[in-house]
Amino acid sequence: MAARFALVMLATMAMVYAAQAGDPELTTDFFVPMGTNKADLNGDYFTSMVFRGEPAVPEGAKIGVKRITSDSFPVLTGLGVSSAQIKYLPGGINPPHTHPRGTELLIVQKGILTVGLVDTTNKFYTKELQAGDVFVFPRGLVHYQINLSHKPVIAYVGFSSSNPGTVSLPATLFGSGIPDNVHMAAFRVNQHVVDKLQAPFKM
Repeated sequence: MAARFALVMLATMAMVYAAQAGDPELTTDFFVPMGTNKADLNGDYFTSMVFRGEPAVPEGAKIGVKRITSDSFPVLTGLGVSSAQIKYLPGGINPPHTHPRGTELLIVQKGILTVGLVDTTNKFYTKELQAGDVFVFPRGLVHYQINLSHKPVIAYVGFSSSNPGTVSLPATLFGSGIPDNVHMAAFRVNQHVVDKLQAPFKM
């Protein structure tokens, strides 16, 4: 009985640890890609020049993003950090989304940016940020940013994961193939409304 209790406790502790864990722990100073000789590495391996200049905003869009994650900058693998630089034109929005693997720290470099956050009790938090202000979006919580001003905004973002992931609510809900009858039941709307919500994601 004692052995069984100990096994259950061990399994419970493992699940709690797994739920709280972020990136896998490194057992070396830093990640070295397979097939790479560590002795051949130099300062270039630890350097990214992605943030030189402002992000380009694609034609027809109002937001541009430059990202540095472990996918594009391998040295970040296992270090629990990544970053992004975002440019918001007037009216530009980073729509409601979550980051399942990382907390986000946003710093406004230029302009005025309005942000919003919803916690697990459905409480809404919002703030108008100015240059130099910092806002935290805890891991997994729904949040957004929007430029309600008449001038461009530049912000830098840091994440507590080398690859935090992004789940965009509009695209996930209405562009992933969830059946229409599920949407109609969940949102208590008719087929016409569902079709209208799905339309931007069928292009």
